[in-house]
Amino acid sequence: MRLGKALASCLEHPAVGFAARLALVSAFLLSGILKALDFPAAVGEVRALAGFEPAALFAVLVIAAQIGGSVLVLLGGMSAVIGAALLAGFTALATLLGHPFWTKAGVEQVRDLTTFFEHFGLIGGFLLAAILVSSRRAPE
Repeated sequence: MRLGKALASCLEHPAVGFAARLALVSAFLLSGILKALDFPAAVGEVRALAGFEPAALFAVLVIAAQIGGSVLVLLGGMSAVIGAALLAGFTALATLLGHPFWTKAGVEQVRDLTTFFEHFGLIGGFLLAAILVSSRRAPE
């Protein structure tokens, strides 16, 4: 049982929690920053993936969700719960719009199916992070 206690002790270290949160949000934070740095490309991506107009407004919302949600998760505590919920909702919507495997066939269908469920796993990770933070803060 010593290994279990040592592992638990390691996992309780604040740096490990921060590293885990950083790993969880890294793709979203990087994507949001890159979109902000090349806004015309972000607008083009919104148009290409979803066809939403005004695409510039939706690009701003995407950037805000990706960067804002990531920062909230990195802050930890109840901010992390809000950020995790925001990124889970964003990921669910973006995945439904961007990877509709049910409309495809062959290799494209398999690629979108795999990506869809990879993103589904991220949604689970965000929700699990929110649950864990909430349960630690719940009154006993």
